[in-house]
Amino acid sequence: MSAVPAGATDRAAHGGVAERARVIGAEIAARHADAVDRDGRFPAEAFDALRAEGLLGAMVPAELGGGGASLFEVAAACHALARGCGSTGMIHAMHQIQVACLVHHGGNGWHRGLMARIAAEQLLLGSATTEAETGGDIRNSVCAVKVDQGADQGAGGGRFTLAKNASVISYGDQSDAILVTARRTPDAPSSDQVLVVLAREDFRLEKTTLWDAMGMRGTCSDGYRLEASGVIDQILPLPYADLSARTMLPVTHILWSSCWLGIAADAVSRARAFVRAEARRKPGTTPASAVRLAEATAKLQQMKATILTAINRYELACGSPELLTGLPFATAMATLKVTTSELVREVVEAAIRTCGLAGYRNDTPYSLGRHLRDAHSAALMIGNDRIMSHVATQLLVLRDGSGPFE
Repeated sequence: MSAVPAGATDRAAHGGVAERARVIGAEIAARHADAVDRDGRFPAEAFDALRAEGLLGAMVPAELGGGGASLFEVAAACHALARGCGSTGMIHAMHQIQVACLVHHGGNGWHRGLMARIAAEQLLLGSATTEAETGGDIRNSVCAVKVDQGADQGAGGGRFTLAKNASVISYGDQSDAILVTARRTPDAPSSDQVLVVLAREDFRLEKTTLWDAMGMRGTCSDGYRLEASGVIDQILPLPYADLSARTMLPVTHILWSSCWLGIAADAVSRARAFVRAEARRKPGTTPASAVRLAEATAKLQQMKATILTAINRYELACGSPELLTGLPFATAMATLKVTTSELVREVVEAAIRTCGLAGYRNDTPYSLGRHLRDAHSAALMIGNDRIMSHVATQLLVLRDGSGPFE
């Protein structure tokens, strides 16, 4: 990991999170995006810049040295980074999702110490929520926390071990800490899960599969066998089902959607530049492709409005476990993900049809192949069919509400 320049955390504490991310996205992430995509490599240059600006600690509370940024600010930063490089925006989003879980649910000294380290050392957080044995169902685990009954049960509450056959750990090789789902005990049902926070010194990774995918290639989402040990205090106290409903899933859907919005926005920007170039070639006429551009722009605005509404709804619900865990809120967050993941593909496809062969080719300023391939990942990250199946079940028991947010 690159050294963090003096003053980086001070800059993170003084606003401008989205603006600094915009500069990094436009000047650094975009410059290396094609190489990151072509080589399937981690976007190291962009993350060196994010660390230098203290942005990995943007959501860490100010009293722990972080920026204390709001979810809106972080969503805007993810959008700005994804405009330059989809993989960079997505990795930043996945990192901030884990930070949000710590901020909202990690109250003990161990967790606060790690948050202070995230701000001071600009640690990168990853997650391991899927297992090869469960087919990608993150709400069930085979692996379990095993408490060492013979260990000293004093400070820290004793020690534990766990082993997980993780089908995916995005940027696992670069992660300085990983949040891992596991059954509470070896005898617990598969759905009785906890979230365990592991620092780099606590775990060992053995790579089992390689990430050679159509899009989002720079996320380096390899498979690993993870073995870890630590102290009981590292386990977040709230059951994972509640933690997921209150924080992980809504923040995930909002930040992922913001990344997809960034990809779509850059596609529309390229399409607009193409139409303007066509108009300059034929003064006094409106290019036929302008109709497709209007279609793409309308869908982009729909995406933006949907995400802003979701952020507002989440911020209104924060502090109320009843609202955050209620079916109306869960349904709204689920449909946010499905809506934006479908719209990003539609926007990029409309942009390609606007640009024609210039967008289809890989050697023009209007090339949109990377955008389209990245966009197709959206419907597969927590599969839309799985989500809609859950929503259909919820709708059977969801009563019609009279409130404005029901």
